[in-house]
Amino acid sequence: MNYSIFTVKIIKNCGQSFFTDGTSLTELVVQLPQIRKNNVKTILQLSVWGNLSYDVARYYQADDYIIIEGYISVRNIDVNQTLNSADKQVEISVFKVYPLLLKS
Repeated sequence: MNYSIFTVKIIKNCGQSFFTDGTSLTELVVQLPQIRKNNVKTILQLSVWGNLSYDVARYYQADDYIIIEGYISVRNIDVNQTLNSADKQVEISVFKVYPLLLKS
């Protein structure tokens, strides 16, 4: 099972896009909050679909903390085209969002 619940900090709102059938998609780059004082930052990509996508694009912005529920997937991203090396990016398809700490 890859169902998960996380508390995350929004780093960047990549924008909202629409498909030909009217389905909307909002993509966010988020970071897991750090408890320890190490330099490792866990960055995740969020995909929010449908009606929830409109709400996320409208109400949430960078530096907001939210609680998300969704399914984890791992996708390959091309880091360097010339060396043909690929890296893995964790992506979460979100189906519920709860505000935790919002900027005014």
